[in-house]
Amino acid sequence: MAPDSGVATSGVVDADVPFRKVDERLIHQGFVIGVYNTTFEGPGGVLMDRDVVRHPGAVTVVPVLGDGSVVMVRQFRAAMEGLVLELPAGKRDVDGEPPEVTAQRELAEEVGYQAGELDRLVVMAHSPGFCDELNHIFLATNLTPCERVVDGPEEEHMTIVHVPLADVFDRIADGTITDAKSIAGLTLAHHRLVG
Repeated sequence: MAPDSGVATSGVVDADVPFRKVDERLIHQGFVIGVYNTTFEGPGGVLMDRDVVRHPGAVTVVPVLGDGSVVMVRQFRAAMEGLVLELPAGKRDVDGEPPEVTAQRELAEEVGYQAGELDRLVVMAHSPGFCDELNHIFLATNLTPCERVVDGPEEEHMTIVHVPLADVFDRIADGTITDAKSIAGLTLAHHRLVG
């Protein structure tokens, strides 16, 4: 595993802004997310209410085999009411667990591999206009097979798909790959490995 490369992990570009949170009220607590009505005080004392989704964060892994193919999954996504082709990923639902450990666990659960090398590509805020989720995206190489222990019906019924890294931009352009975290991870992995 590569040491932390100085990549910002807070999601905040500039913390020195003239806005401060003055109140936050839970509207709904779901299985993964909490929805809050949050009040901020802006410049000149103006108050503004915003709905904010709180999420524990996630990891995404770009597993690249020795033959240059990326191991992806096609799985059911409830919000889309259909199957989505994406990289292995999962939420950071173990308190205090480093993202690298979560990434290795998700890689094993979803596609049955362990990474000999795991390098952070980026920490990405998916939808900062309403959600605080940060996704730690890793490049996984020197893969060795391991036992796959599925977690939940989505993983039980997902299919594993190998996509040549050289073809990912064509698959993005033709709409085969539409998932944002996968597009970001594949683009950065291609840049790192191919140039």
